[in-house]
Amino acid sequence: MAEISPDELGNRLQNGEDDLFVVDIRHEEEYDGWHIPGSVNVDVYDELTDDPETATESLVDLPKEKEIVTVCGAGVAAATAADVLQELDYDAKTLADGMNGWSRVHRFTPVQADLDGTLIQVARPGKGCLSHVFVSGGEAAIFDPSHYLEEYEIILDDYDADLVGVFDTHAHADHVSGAAELADRHGVPYYLHPKDALAIDATPLEDGQTVTIGQLDIKVIHTPGHSEGSVSFDIDEAALITGDTLFHESVGRVELGVEAGIEDSDVEQNAATLYESLQRLLDRPDDALVLPAHDPGSPEPPVTATLSEVREQNEDLGRNREEFIQKLASDIPDHPPNFERVKRTNVGQESVPADELAELELGPNNCAAE
Repeated sequence: MAEISPDELGNRLQNGEDDLFVVDIRHEEEYDGWHIPGSVNVDVYDELTDDPETATESLVDLPKEKEIVTVCGAGVAAATAADVLQELDYDAKTLADGMNGWSRVHRFTPVQADLDGTLIQVARPGKGCLSHVFVSGGEAAIFDPSHYLEEYEIILDDYDADLVGVFDTHAHADHVSGAAELADRHGVPYYLHPKDALAIDATPLEDGQTVTIGQLDIKVIHTPGHSEGSVSFDIDEAALITGDTLFHESVGRVELGVEAGIEDSDVEQNAATLYESLQRLLDRPDDALVLPAHDPGSPEPPVTATLSEVREQNEDLGRNREEFIQKLASDIPDHPPNFERVKRTNVGQESVPADELAELELGPNNCAAE
C-alpha cells in the first residue's frame, strides 16, 4: 500500500506544490466540519466499504496528471480508494492514519515581537491549535502545549534553552493538554488557575502575579468567562497570550464548562463575566500582539494581529454589554468532539489511556463563539 506521511503532505502543501490533488472520501457532513485545506470531497465512503468497484464511477474523472492523495478518518477506507485508483492507472497513495495523522502535524516559527527574548508560535494545522514558547536568557516557558511533547523538546534543543515553567491558559475543551506531563518530565512547575485545576496538581496562578522567565516578567491576568480559570499572559506589554478568551475575529464560547458539568454557573453569567474580562485586555497597548490558542481553519504560523487590528476586525468587541451577553448565550455553535471527556481530563477528573488520546480529540476545535 502506497502511503504519504502527514508531515510530508503538510510540507508539500505548505510549499505550494501544484502536482498534488487531495481527495477526501468521507461523508460530506464530516468533510464540511473538518478537512485539509484545498482538498476535494468525493463522498464514496459507503461504496468503498461495501463494494469498492462501485466507487469507480465517482473516482474516474479525477485529474490523471496529478498525484492523488486519498484521505479518510483513519486511513483505512482511503487506502481502498488508493487501490481502486491505482487499478485505473492513477498515481495514488493514501494519507497515513488519515485525519488522525493530519491532526498530529505541528509547525513552528518565531514571532516578530519587541521583546528581550524570542517568542515561538507552534501551530497544529489539523486542529487549528496554537501554542507558544518564550525564550529569554537561556530559560524557556511553554504555553498551552499539546500532548505531542517531542515537538516542544525539538524547540528547546534548537534554542538551547532550559525549561523553567509550563502554563495552560485554561482547561481546554478541544484537545488534551500535555502541559502537566511536560512539566513533570523536566521537574518544573505546571501552572494553572485554581478554578480550572479541580483535581490536578498544579502551581496556582492568580491575578496580578508575575513569573520571571530569563530577563522578563510575565504578568498574569485572570480573564474568566470561557472557563472560570481562564487567564491571559502579558509579556512586557508587547504580546498578549489570550488562550480562548480573545481570538482575532471572535471570542471564547461560554457554555462548555457548564454543559460538561464542571462549572456551577450559567451561560448568561459566563457571558457577562467574559465581557468584563475582555475590557481588561482592551486596556493594553494598541501595538501589543494578540496570540490566541486557536485560529479557524488550518493555521500557518505565525498567526498574529495587533490589539488595534483585533478591535477593528472582531465584531464581538463592538457590541455593548447587553448585546454581547444575548449573542453569546443564544447563538451556540457545534460542540468540539468529546468535549466533556476532554474537559474532564484537563481538570484532572478523568484519565485517558495514551493510545486513546489521538482519537479522543479528533476533529475541529470549535472553541470560538462563532
